[in-house]
Amino acid sequence: MIYYNTKDWFIAIFKIHKSDTFRALFPMLIFFGLYSWGVVYLETQYLQLSKNSNAQNITIMHTLLGFAISMLLVFRTNTAYDRWWEGRKLWGSLVNNCRNLAIKLNVILPQGDNASRIFFNQAIPLYAASLQKHLQKESTRLALDEKPHPELPELSNLQHVPNKIAESIFGKVNSLFRSGDISGEQLIILNEEVKSFTDICGACERIKNTPIPYSYSAFIKKFIFIYVGTMPFGFAFSMGYFTIPVTIFIFYVLASLELIAEEIEDPFGKDSNDLPMSKMAENIKGNVDEIFTSSNGA
Repeated sequence: MIYYNTKDWFIAIFKIHKSDTFRALFPMLIFFGLYSWGVVYLETQYLQLSKNSNAQNITIMHTLLGFAISMLLVFRTNTAYDRWWEGRKLWGSLVNNCRNLAIKLNVILPQGDNASRIFFNQAIPLYAASLQKHLQKESTRLALDEKPHPELPELSNLQHVPNKIAESIFGKVNSLFRSGDISGEQLIILNEEVKSFTDICGACERIKNTPIPYSYSAFIKKFIFIYVGTMPFGFAFSMGYFTIPVTIFIFYVLASLELIAEEIEDPFGKDSNDLPMSKMAENIKGNVDEIFTSSNGA
Protein backbone atom coordinates (compact mmCIF):
# COMPACT_ATOMS: atom_id res chain seq x y z
CA MET A 1 0.00 0.00 0.00
CA ILE A 2 1.24 3.49 -0.83
CA TYR A 3 1.70 5.82 2.14
CA TYR A 4 1.67 9.50 1.26
CA ASN A 5 1.01 13.01 2.52
CA THR A 6 -2.61 13.76 1.64
CA LYS A 7 -1.88 17.50 1.74
CA ASP A 8 0.97 17.39 -0.79
CA TRP A 9 -0.64 18.36 -4.08
CA PHE A 10 2.60 18.66 -6.05
CA ILE A 11 3.58 15.01 -5.65
CA ALA A 12 0.03 13.80 -6.19
CA ILE A 13 -0.25 15.70 -9.48
CA PHE A 14 3.17 15.37 -11.06
CA LYS A 15 4.69 12.16 -9.69
CA ILE A 16 3.81 9.05 -11.71
CA HIS A 17 3.77 5.88 -9.61
CA LYS A 18 4.01 2.42 -11.11
CA SER A 19 0.33 1.98 -10.24
CA ASP A 20 -0.67 5.16 -12.08
CA THR A 21 -3.38 4.55 -14.63
CA PHE A 22 -1.50 6.60 -17.26
CA ARG A 23 1.01 3.77 -17.70
CA ALA A 24 -1.67 1.16 -18.24
CA LEU A 25 -3.76 3.32 -20.57
CA PHE A 26 -0.91 4.76 -22.66
CA PRO A 27 -1.44 2.45 -25.69
CA MET A 28 -5.17 3.18 -25.72
CA LEU A 29 -4.51 6.91 -25.39
CA ILE A 30 -2.30 6.76 -28.47
CA PHE A 31 -5.00 4.79 -30.30
CA PHE A 32 -7.75 7.29 -29.51
CA GLY A 33 -5.44 10.18 -30.39
CA LEU A 34 -4.77 8.75 -33.87
CA TYR A 35 -8.40 7.72 -34.24
CA SER A 36 -9.62 11.24 -33.39
CA TRP A 37 -7.11 12.76 -35.76
CA GLY A 38 -8.41 10.52 -38.57
CA VAL A 39 -12.02 11.48 -37.93
CA VAL A 40 -11.25 15.21 -37.77
CA TYR A 41 -9.09 15.02 -40.87
CA LEU A 42 -11.86 13.33 -42.87
CA GLU A 43 -14.39 15.89 -41.64
CA THR A 44 -12.33 18.99 -42.37
CA GLN A 45 -10.83 17.84 -45.67
CA TYR A 46 -13.54 15.76 -47.29
CA LEU A 47 -16.89 15.31 -45.56
CA GLN A 48 -17.46 18.83 -44.18
CA LEU A 49 -20.67 17.78 -42.48
CA SER A 50 -20.51 20.85 -40.25
CA LYS A 51 -22.14 22.82 -43.04
CA ASN A 52 -25.30 20.81 -42.41
CA SER A 53 -27.26 22.45 -39.60
CA ASN A 54 -28.66 19.10 -38.39
CA ALA A 55 -25.15 17.75 -37.78
CA GLN A 56 -24.74 20.08 -34.82
CA ASN A 57 -27.33 18.05 -32.89
CA ILE A 58 -25.04 15.02 -32.68
CA THR A 59 -23.38 16.37 -29.53
CA ILE A 60 -26.73 16.19 -27.70
CA MET A 61 -26.35 12.41 -27.52
CA HIS A 62 -23.06 12.69 -25.62
CA THR A 63 -24.54 15.25 -23.27
CA LEU A 64 -27.38 12.89 -22.33
CA LEU A 65 -25.21 9.78 -22.09
CA GLY A 66 -22.55 11.61 -20.07
CA PHE A 67 -24.82 11.73 -17.04
CA ALA A 68 -25.63 8.02 -17.32
CA ILE A 69 -22.01 6.94 -17.58
CA SER A 70 -21.00 9.16 -14.67
CA MET A 71 -23.62 7.52 -12.45
CA LEU A 72 -22.44 4.06 -13.46
CA LEU A 73 -18.82 4.90 -12.65
CA VAL A 74 -19.74 6.45 -9.31
CA PHE A 75 -21.57 3.28 -8.31
CA ARG A 76 -18.65 1.17 -9.61
CA THR A 77 -15.97 2.99 -7.63
CA ASN A 78 -18.09 3.17 -4.46
CA THR A 79 -18.74 -0.57 -4.60
CA ALA A 80 -15.04 -1.30 -5.13
CA TYR A 81 -14.02 0.95 -2.25
CA ASP A 82 -16.58 -0.70 0.04
CA ARG A 83 -14.90 -4.04 -0.66
CA TRP A 84 -11.45 -2.55 0.03
CA TRP A 85 -12.59 -0.96 3.30
CA GLU A 86 -14.36 -4.12 4.43
CA GLY A 87 -11.14 -6.04 3.88
CA ARG A 88 -9.26 -3.49 5.96
CA LYS A 89 -11.79 -3.79 8.78
CA LEU A 90 -11.53 -7.58 8.72
CA TRP A 91 -7.77 -7.49 9.04
CA GLY A 92 -8.07 -4.89 11.78
CA SER A 93 -10.35 -7.29 13.62
CA LEU A 94 -7.81 -10.08 13.10
CA VAL A 95 -5.09 -7.94 14.68
CA ASN A 96 -7.26 -7.18 17.71
CA ASN A 97 -8.46 -10.78 18.09
CA CYS A 98 -4.90 -12.10 17.97
CA ARG A 99 -3.92 -9.66 20.71
CA ASN A 100 -6.96 -10.53 22.82
CA LEU A 101 -6.36 -14.26 22.49
CA ALA A 102 -2.71 -13.87 23.43
CA ILE A 103 -3.55 -11.68 26.44
CA LYS A 104 -6.21 -14.07 27.72
CA LEU A 105 -4.00 -17.13 27.27
CA ASN A 106 -1.06 -15.42 28.94
CA VAL A 107 -3.20 -14.71 31.99
CA ILE A 108 -5.15 -17.99 32.06
CA LEU A 109 -2.27 -20.43 31.54
CA PRO A 110 -0.50 -21.70 34.67
CA GLN A 111 2.66 -19.82 35.56
CA GLY A 112 4.96 -22.75 34.84
CA ASP A 113 3.42 -23.83 31.53
CA ASN A 114 6.02 -22.34 29.24
CA ALA A 115 5.52 -25.07 26.62
CA SER A 116 1.94 -23.95 25.96
CA ARG A 117 3.03 -20.31 25.79
CA ILE A 118 5.67 -21.17 23.21
CA PHE A 119 3.07 -23.05 21.15
CA PHE A 120 0.58 -20.18 21.11
CA ASN A 121 3.35 -17.64 20.56
CA GLN A 122 4.12 -19.44 17.30
CA ALA A 123 0.63 -20.58 16.25
CA ILE A 124 -1.25 -17.27 16.56
CA PRO A 125 1.07 -15.20 14.29
CA LEU A 126 1.33 -18.19 11.95
CA TYR A 127 -2.42 -18.00 11.34
CA ALA A 128 -2.14 -14.39 10.12
CA ALA A 129 0.82 -15.22 7.87
CA SER A 130 -0.94 -18.27 6.41
CA LEU A 131 -4.13 -16.28 5.82
CA GLN A 132 -2.13 -13.72 3.82
CA LYS A 133 -0.67 -16.42 1.58
CA HIS A 134 -4.05 -18.13 1.29
CA LEU A 135 -5.78 -14.94 0.09
CA GLN A 136 -3.04 -14.17 -2.44
CA LYS A 137 -3.25 -17.57 -4.13
CA GLU A 138 -4.90 -17.80 -7.52
CA SER A 139 -6.74 -20.94 -6.41
CA THR A 140 -8.52 -18.95 -3.69
CA ARG A 141 -9.74 -16.40 -6.23
CA LEU A 142 -11.07 -19.15 -8.49
CA ALA A 143 -12.57 -21.28 -5.71
CA LEU A 144 -16.16 -20.61 -6.87
CA ASP A 145 -15.46 -20.75 -10.61
CA GLU A 146 -17.53 -23.43 -12.36
CA LYS A 147 -14.87 -23.98 -15.03
CA PRO A 148 -12.09 -26.51 -14.34
CA HIS A 149 -8.57 -25.18 -13.88
CA PRO A 150 -6.11 -28.01 -14.58
CA GLU A 151 -3.24 -25.51 -14.38
CA LEU A 152 -4.02 -25.17 -10.68
CA PRO A 153 -4.02 -28.72 -9.28
CA GLU A 154 -4.01 -27.45 -5.70
CA LEU A 155 -7.50 -26.01 -6.28
CA SER A 156 -9.07 -29.25 -5.03
CA ASN A 157 -6.22 -31.07 -3.30
CA LEU A 158 -4.33 -28.56 -1.20
CA GLN A 159 -5.23 -28.30 2.45
CA HIS A 160 -6.86 -25.16 3.76
CA VAL A 161 -3.84 -24.02 5.78
CA PRO A 162 -5.59 -21.35 7.92
CA ASN A 163 -8.22 -23.90 8.91
CA LYS A 164 -5.55 -26.40 9.90
CA ILE A 165 -3.80 -23.85 12.09
CA ALA A 166 -7.08 -22.76 13.71
CA GLU A 167 -7.87 -26.43 14.33
CA SER A 168 -4.51 -26.98 16.01
CA ILE A 169 -5.01 -23.88 18.20
CA PHE A 170 -8.43 -25.05 19.35
CA GLY A 171 -7.12 -28.59 19.80
CA LYS A 172 -4.44 -27.25 22.14
CA VAL A 173 -7.01 -25.21 24.07
CA ASN A 174 -9.27 -28.25 24.36
CA SER A 175 -6.39 -30.41 25.62
CA LEU A 176 -5.67 -27.81 28.30
CA PHE A 177 -9.32 -28.03 29.34
CA ARG A 178 -9.23 -31.82 29.51
CA SER A 179 -6.06 -31.72 31.60
CA GLY A 180 -7.71 -29.28 34.00
CA ASP A 181 -5.36 -26.37 33.29
CA ILE A 182 -8.29 -24.18 32.23
CA SER A 183 -11.91 -24.22 33.40
CA GLY A 184 -15.08 -24.60 31.36
CA GLU A 185 -15.83 -20.88 31.60
CA GLN A 186 -12.34 -20.06 30.33
CA LEU A 187 -12.78 -22.54 27.49
CA ILE A 188 -15.93 -20.71 26.38
CA ILE A 189 -14.10 -17.36 26.48
CA LEU A 190 -11.17 -18.69 24.42
CA ASN A 191 -13.49 -20.47 22.01
CA GLU A 192 -15.03 -17.16 20.90
CA GLU A 193 -11.59 -15.75 20.04
CA VAL A 194 -10.57 -18.84 18.07
CA LYS A 195 -13.94 -18.92 16.29
CA SER A 196 -13.44 -15.33 15.16
CA PHE A 197 -10.37 -16.40 13.16
CA THR A 198 -12.45 -18.66 10.91
CA ASP A 199 -15.19 -16.01 10.62
CA ILE A 200 -12.65 -13.46 9.41
CA CYS A 201 -11.12 -15.93 6.98
CA GLY A 202 -14.53 -16.74 5.51
CA ALA A 203 -15.41 -13.06 5.09
CA CYS A 204 -12.09 -12.39 3.35
CA GLU A 205 -12.67 -15.36 1.04
CA ARG A 206 -16.11 -13.98 0.18
CA ILE A 207 -14.50 -10.75 -1.03
CA LYS A 208 -11.67 -12.57 -2.81
CA ASN A 209 -13.64 -15.12 -4.82
CA THR A 210 -16.80 -13.10 -5.55
CA PRO A 211 -15.92 -10.35 -8.04
CA ILE A 212 -18.37 -7.82 -9.37
CA PRO A 213 -20.75 -9.53 -11.86
CA TYR A 214 -19.10 -9.92 -15.25
CA SER A 215 -22.02 -8.50 -17.21
CA TYR A 216 -21.85 -5.24 -15.24
CA SER A 217 -18.09 -4.85 -15.62
CA ALA A 218 -18.17 -5.71 -19.34
CA PHE A 219 -21.05 -3.30 -19.97
CA ILE A 220 -19.16 -0.38 -18.41
CA LYS A 221 -16.07 -1.09 -20.54
CA LYS A 222 -18.16 -1.30 -23.71
CA PHE A 223 -20.07 1.83 -22.76
CA ILE A 224 -16.86 3.80 -22.24
CA PHE A 225 -15.36 2.57 -25.53
CA ILE A 226 -18.46 3.37 -27.60
CA TYR A 227 -19.03 6.70 -25.83
CA VAL A 228 -15.48 7.92 -26.46
CA GLY A 229 -15.32 6.30 -29.90
CA THR A 230 -18.31 8.30 -31.16
CA MET A 231 -17.21 11.54 -29.51
CA PRO A 232 -14.95 12.78 -32.35
CA PHE A 233 -17.89 12.61 -34.77
CA GLY A 234 -19.78 15.11 -32.63
CA PHE A 235 -16.97 17.41 -31.54
CA ALA A 236 -15.18 17.62 -34.89
CA PHE A 237 -17.88 19.96 -36.21
CA SER A 238 -17.30 22.68 -33.64
CA MET A 239 -13.84 22.06 -32.17
CA GLY A 240 -11.80 20.92 -35.14
CA TYR A 241 -8.39 19.52 -34.20
CA PHE A 242 -8.98 20.42 -30.54
CA THR A 243 -11.17 17.30 -30.55
CA ILE A 244 -8.00 15.17 -30.33
CA PRO A 245 -6.79 16.27 -26.85
CA VAL A 246 -10.37 16.49 -25.57
CA THR A 247 -11.13 12.91 -26.62
CA ILE A 248 -7.87 11.63 -25.12
CA PHE A 249 -8.51 13.40 -21.82
CA ILE A 250 -12.12 12.21 -21.51
CA PHE A 251 -11.11 8.62 -22.23
CA TYR A 252 -8.28 8.90 -19.67
CA VAL A 253 -10.67 10.10 -16.97
CA LEU A 254 -13.39 7.52 -17.60
CA ALA A 255 -11.09 4.55 -18.12
CA SER A 256 -8.95 5.52 -15.11
CA LEU A 257 -11.98 5.32 -12.82
CA GLU A 258 -12.69 1.81 -14.11
CA LEU A 259 -9.05 0.74 -13.65
CA ILE A 260 -8.97 2.10 -10.10
CA ALA A 261 -12.14 0.19 -9.28
CA GLU A 262 -10.66 -3.01 -10.73
CA GLU A 263 -7.58 -2.67 -8.54
CA ILE A 264 -9.18 -1.88 -5.20
CA GLU A 265 -12.11 -4.32 -5.48
CA ASP A 266 -9.63 -7.09 -4.62
CA PRO A 267 -7.78 -5.70 -1.58
CA PHE A 268 -5.86 -8.94 -0.96
CA GLY A 269 -3.62 -8.91 -4.02
CA LYS A 270 -0.10 -7.63 -4.55
CA ASP A 271 -0.86 -4.29 -6.22
CA SER A 272 0.46 -1.02 -4.85
CA ASN A 273 -2.90 -0.01 -3.40
CA ASP A 274 -3.78 -3.38 -1.86
CA LEU A 275 -3.77 -3.99 1.87
CA PRO A 276 -0.33 -4.41 3.51
CA MET A 277 -1.18 -7.84 4.89
CA SER A 278 2.46 -8.87 5.31
CA LYS A 279 3.13 -5.80 7.44
CA MET A 280 0.04 -6.42 9.56
CA ALA A 281 1.08 -10.08 10.00
CA GLU A 282 4.49 -8.88 11.19
CA ASN A 283 2.83 -6.51 13.64
CA ILE A 284 0.72 -9.38 14.99
CA LYS A 285 3.83 -11.49 15.47
CA GLY A 286 5.56 -8.64 17.33
CA ASN A 287 2.53 -7.93 19.54
CA VAL A 288 1.95 -11.59 20.44
CA ASP A 289 5.64 -12.18 21.15
CA GLU A 290 5.70 -9.13 23.42
CA ILE A 291 2.66 -10.40 25.34
CA PHE A 292 3.97 -13.91 25.92
CA THR A 293 7.49 -12.82 26.80
CA SER A 294 6.35 -10.17 29.28
CA SER A 295 7.02 -10.54 32.97
CA ASN A 296 3.37 -11.38 33.62
CA GLY A 297 3.69 -14.69 31.85
CA ALA A 298 7.16 -15.55 33.02
